[in-house]
Amino acid sequence: MRKIFLIICLFFLQQLHAKENPIFDFIKVWNFLKYYHPDLASGKLDADSLFLNHIESKNLNINQTISLLTKGLNNNVNSTKKSNSPSDVIDDNHNFDWFEKNSNITTKNKKILQNIHRKRFNGEQHYYVPKDGFTLEIPHEKAYNFSKEENLPLKFRLLALAKIIGAIDYLYPHKYLMDEHSTETLKSLIDESLIADSRKAFETVLAKAVALLEDTHSYKFYNQLHHKKEIYHTSYFAPFDYQILDDYVLVTHIIISEICAKANIAVGDRIKAINGQSIPEIILEKSKLLSTSNRAGLLFRLSDYQQNLLWMDDDTIKNLTVQKAGHSEIIQTQLALVNPANKAELEVILSYLRGKIQLKNNRKLNHPDISYFRIDQTFSFIEDVEDNKIDSTMDSLFTNAASKKAIVFDMRAYPDWGGFVYTYVYKYFGQKSNYFGKYYQQNLGNIGTFSYVQNPDTYFPANQKLKSHQYKGKIFILVNEETLSASEWNTMNLQHIFPQSITIGQQTAGADGDIKRLMLPGGYQLEFTGNAIFYPNNDQTQKKGLRIDQHIPCTDADFLIPEDRIFEIIKNQL
Repeated sequence: MRKIFLIICLFFLQQLHAKENPIFDFIKVWNFLKYYHPDLASGKLDADSLFLNHIESKNLNINQTISLLTKGLNNNVNSTKKSNSPSDVIDDNHNFDWFEKNSNITTKNKKILQNIHRKRFNGEQHYYVPKDGFTLEIPHEKAYNFSKEENLPLKFRLLALAKIIGAIDYLYPHKYLMDEHSTETLKSLIDESLIADSRKAFETVLAKAVALLEDTHSYKFYNQLHHKKEIYHTSYFAPFDYQILDDYVLVTHIIISEICAKANIAVGDRIKAINGQSIPEIILEKSKLLSTSNRAGLLFRLSDYQQNLLWMDDDTIKNLTVQKAGHSEIIQTQLALVNPANKAELEVILSYLRGKIQLKNNRKLNHPDISYFRIDQTFSFIEDVEDNKIDSTMDSLFTNAASKKAIVFDMRAYPDWGGFVYTYVYKYFGQKSNYFGKYYQQNLGNIGTFSYVQNPDTYFPANQKLKSHQYKGKIFILVNEETLSASEWNTMNLQHIFPQSITIGQQTAGADGDIKRLMLPGGYQLEFTGNAIFYPNNDQTQKKGLRIDQHIPCTDADFLIPEDRIFEIIKNQL
């Protein structure tokens, strides 16, 4: 009954705000002032206090909001010192139509906002924006911690949403790639926040808001939610491992054989529906709660058995529609999930996971004519080497590699040592200045735009003396959905150092660039892509992923055998 009441309340709120959303307007005005007005952007006045002191003012229209929020500010602002305007700027997000084309705002108030932007705070000491593009923490954002079970008071719930909206509008370089309906969705989430009567309900709102970024750097946000077990239904586990594909779940390994036998589940079976809900429907619902840059990345992460994100409810018995392996036959069956409280069954699962991790860590291409490098296993080359011998050690390593018919760089993991590609691969094999990409960071002269960084050290060690070895063999670069962030950046580097290279595999994560971390009320930390990365010809990498010369679609067989098919493809191309 209570749930029905909340749904009715939400419906009427949405009808009430169908044309106007005064809280959303308040948030837009507040964020504009936070990032542009010298009184707030300099830290002279506290932006959070301005928000918290006025957000619960009743029945304000947007003109009243502008007057209220600017009342205590110095609106006869003098323009702060302007830096030289960069010539190569991303300004796709810089859109003030929300007030300039709003017929409800008076000409006087439009001029106030325009004047604030024209005489905006300008310089490296912005109170709420990091000075450097590579800086992780967004400064001066408070945690406002509450106990795990305590729901945040309304004004703090709204402040959390306001900061997410501000991050999207001013700090996230890829807002222009978000779904065209994301603004309307954010408005509806404000309404949901108004009636969120528990911490779980509000955390669901947060998850939906973060998912709108469609940024794999934000994917792990869900792990911070105190009620993630209930929101994502992760209490019980499948008795088998699986891989989620576009329209079915492939059973890849039997873990608890007795349970699977009872349900007539075998390796290679395709689960087409769970409790009457098709797999595409489940994937769609999960995409509304998890932030990933592309669908391939979402399916990859939903397939992580340990994270256990497949289920849509907490029932321990699931009704499955299954296509049997190698047949067109469709059966209906009931499956009992594993309760981790059962220590014996839990130990079987843990033993399986340990073996799976070990198998992955041991993955290696062994061939006498191939030199193989895993990007997550490079630090071991110098771990026990004295500093004054690192250069000679790496020279010897690459001299040996250059004697082989092929070199393979396996980028299907996160780098464990930044210097491997940036310094040493470039030093030995680089032929020239290595501007392999275009790195854009926050333009401190106009927050919300992003300027191209020309400093060569961003791309290569400019003072490095190159050996410029002319390698005549084949170069293979392996990528997939685990090629994320720094791994994508290093892959672009390798592609430029070795123009003859062949990049092979599956679509990458599509989340290149340095991470920014924003503290939210409740102690949540929102991480997202804070810099924009392009190829030199301006090809997009965010969401799209990296250039791939040989895209290898995965088949069922690839997930059912321990061998790595990409390795066999490479051997056949020698």
